[in-house]
Amino acid sequence: MGELGADWLLARLGDRKLRLLTHCNTGTLATTGWGTALGVIRELASRGRIEMVYVDETRPLLQGARLTAWELTKDGIPHMVAPDGAAASTIMRGLVDAALIGADRVAANGDTANKIGSVGVALACADAGIPFLVVAPESTVDLNTLHGADIEIELRGEEEVLNFAGVRTAPLASKGFNPAFDVTPARLITAFVCESVVLEIANGQTPIAHWGREL
Repeated sequence: MGELGADWLLARLGDRKLRLLTHCNTGTLATTGWGTALGVIRELASRGRIEMVYVDETRPLLQGARLTAWELTKDGIPHMVAPDGAAASTIMRGLVDAALIGADRVAANGDTANKIGSVGVALACADAGIPFLVVAPESTVDLNTLHGADIEIELRGEEEVLNFAGVRTAPLASKGFNPAFDVTPARLITAFVCESVVLEIANGQTPIAHWGREL
């Protein structure tokens, strides 16, 4: 995945140092080896093709700030941790060349469920005209789930958004809404990178079109 994704990006963006944005954790701590989206970043870094990685902090559990930033620090890859709310502005200001995320589940048509906040990144990339890549193993593809609308979104405990570091930050009368994931429509996904192939989802190369019922 790392090599395929790196080759794809450099072929389309030029053989140069890139500024990338990633959301949540997709490295060794979440997967194995180099990881998925973070595996692409690591591969680019090994080729000297990383200028900067913007790491969304990924609220409310801060997987980006706590885990991804730790892995990038360990590898000596230049990065900055940014609030989730800064992602769209950072992209639309022209500070990012491409964004990469992982996936928890990919529907047959390419709709992708991932950590909450992913679809906002995709929308900003579409507006800015830059690539938005989903990097995940083929095992995340569910050909029996035809569309993202069929994916159930987990609601986590409200205390995660009503408290910070064990301290209540919202009024006691406030209720919390805490969806763990969102679904990015296939039309916003430039490409899906897996172990064996890069599918240009927005151009109609969907999982169901590529694999049929083989998976």
